[in-house]
Amino acid sequence: MATEQLANYINGTFQNSQASEFLDVRNPATTETLVRVPVTPRAEVDAAAQAALAAWDGWRRTPALERIQYMFRLKNLLEENYKDIARVITQECGKTLAEAEAEMRRGIENVEVACGIPTLMQGYNNEDIASGIDEHMIRQPVGVVAAITPFNFPGMIPLWFLPYAVACGNCFILKPSEKVPMTSAKLAEMIDRAGFPKGVFQVVNGSKETVDAILDHPAV
Repeated sequence: MATEQLANYINGTFQNSQASEFLDVRNPATTETLVRVPVTPRAEVDAAAQAALAAWDGWRRTPALERIQYMFRLKNLLEENYKDIARVITQECGKTLAEAEAEMRRGIENVEVACGIPTLMQGYNNEDIASGIDEHMIRQPVGVVAAITPFNFPGMIPLWFLPYAVACGNCFILKPSEKVPMTSAKLAEMIDRAGFPKGVFQVVNGSKETVDAILDHPAV
């Protein structure tokens, strides 16, 4: 039986890559091949970045109080499914189930904190910091944010970045480690079920070629 190809998540849809190279994701306990992960080419990275850039203006102008409603839904979905996601972490990463569940708890805590963004991202004003000078600070989203995450915490580390970037009004591209991409696919499933607008979140899989394409892209 052919091994399943892992899809990318671009512009609100799961898409099979047209990559010419695929890597095996193996269960470290059994060496079983779990899935084949594409080395996403530059053209598809560009499609993800362009989708994120196109979504950004509408997302950044969505009020923070409205943006965090999506975060609340994501948090609830992660709570409901964290044991299933933990099993995926154990399967592809090799840590014990207890460790994987604890990792997901830490990740969910970051989503909870990000739900406070309407307060956390507030600026400030200082009158007369020097003679005739007032100071004003405003926090604003910067655009398309990318995270290139390692293999050792496939659930927690993406959730160190994603909730804050998205809640603040940025759009997001996640490139998980090619050794543990299935957890990020589960995260994309939760994002999709939470109903985030198209383009706000993308997952592109791959190795160095894909990373270089993200780092070089002018939209990121």
